[in-house]
Amino acid sequence: MTLAGTTHNPFDKRMADSERLDAKGPVTTEAGTARLGYVIAIVVNVVLLVVVQNILGSDLAPFLTADFALVEPWITLSLTASILANVVYLRNVTPQVKAIGQIVINLLSVVVTYRILVVFPFDFTGYDFDWETVARVVLILAMVGSFIGAAAELPKLITPRTVRR
Repeated sequence: MTLAGTTHNPFDKRMADSERLDAKGPVTTEAGTARLGYVIAIVVNVVLLVVVQNILGSDLAPFLTADFALVEPWITLSLTASILANVVYLRNVTPQVKAIGQIVINLLSVVVTYRILVVFPFDFTGYDFDWETVARVVLILAMVGSFIGAAAELPKLITPRTVRR
């Protein structure tokens, strides 16, 4: 029993932050979920980095041309930056620091996607369907989405986060 005759439930989401502990001290469910998300993002980006650096010369993507080598360093830069940002986010950074990281990652994604669009290291001539148009549309949508994502982070730089209790 706790104060006012209520029963202590360790699974109660309303439990005070100071009552939840891990090896580093108090954590919230939200913080734990965010950390898990950052770890998953790091793992996925490392896997993508390995794939990107080894895909040429493999049979995994026969539609890639030798020009992929021209964009591979850009993709590697983007994936590495994302990995580093997520490592930083694991340290419980302020919303402003995370917003800066997201803006940088999103703007870098716009640049990398633009480079892929310009070089267009794909050859879909052996397919019946018009995959070239689909690929170009997807790349343009990715650029627009990344730009919008960067813009959406801007208010977080100037607006202090309110804490809910």
